[in-house]
Formats: sequence, C-alpha cells, structure tokens
Amino acid sequence: MKFQASTLVAAAMLGSAFATAIAAGSPPRFYNIIEGTPLDFAGKEESDAVKTFKQTGLNPYNDRKEKIVEGESLFSTACSGCHGHHAEGKLGPGLADDYWTYPANATDPGLFSSIYGGLQGMMGPQSGHLSQDEILVIMSWIRSVYKGDPAKALWKQAN
Repeated sequence: MKFQASTLVAAAMLGSAFATAIAAGSPPRFYNIIEGTPLDFAGKEESDAVKTFKQTGLNPYNDRKEKIVEGESLFSTACSGCHGHHAEGKLGPGLADDYWTYPANATDPGLFSSIYGGLQGMMGPQSGHLSQDEILVIMSWIRSVYKGDPAKALWKQAN
C-alpha cells in the first residue's frame, strides 16, 4: 500500500509539472510516470505532429475528425482488450471520465508518457508496439470520447 500511495503522489506531482510547463510556454518534459526517469526517444522516427507536440505539449490531432476516426481503429486493436471498446474500462481503467488513476494523464504529455513508457501492473510500454504518431492518434480518440466535466479537461485548457 505504501508503494502505491507514493506512486500516486509522484504521478500527481508529474501531472502538476506538465501543466505548469505548458502554462509557462516551455516545452514539456516526458518522464516514465512510475519511475520518474526521462523517456528514451533515441532512434525513434518523429512526424511533424510529434515534433510539434514535443515543443508545445498540445496534441495537434485533437479535434481533427480524420485522426479521431483513425484513432478509434487503432484503439480497437491496441487498447480495447483492456480498456473496453468505448474506453469505459474493463481489465484496465476507463479513460472517458474525470477519474485518472495517474493524475498526469489529465494532460496530453502525461497521457503520452503513460502510453509510451507504460505503467504499473499490466500496462506495459507501448513504445515497441506503436509509433509516437500512432500514440497521438489514439490519444485524439480518447479525448474525443471524454464525458467528464469540461473544467477538468486540462488538455483543452492549454489551448
């Protein structure tokens, strides 16, 4: 229990750091949500969208209908087995509401870091399965199905 509590505190601090960096206009830093170590992007291909995202912390695919449709397809094959077909939760947590097991996921850099670097339990790093661009595409679909309080949608407030 002690490890789990300290992990949640660390995740909340990272989420706050992501939000502060974006608000200050500085590029976000991408860390493993559990370990706090920087993510390794060495040798990874970066699309223009990924480069923009890494500078701004804003997913350029959010609200782009064609990317959201593509993201639904990718989510169905890569994520729905654990998170449900509608991101309602299954073995893994739901992703369409206000509750985030890891508070950093309320921001796009945090969600990207969670998917890319993995989390505790069964959520392993997806960096070997999905490209960085595909992760952004999946994130655009996840954000499009959000049913929570708009005031808690930190990825929208950064715009």
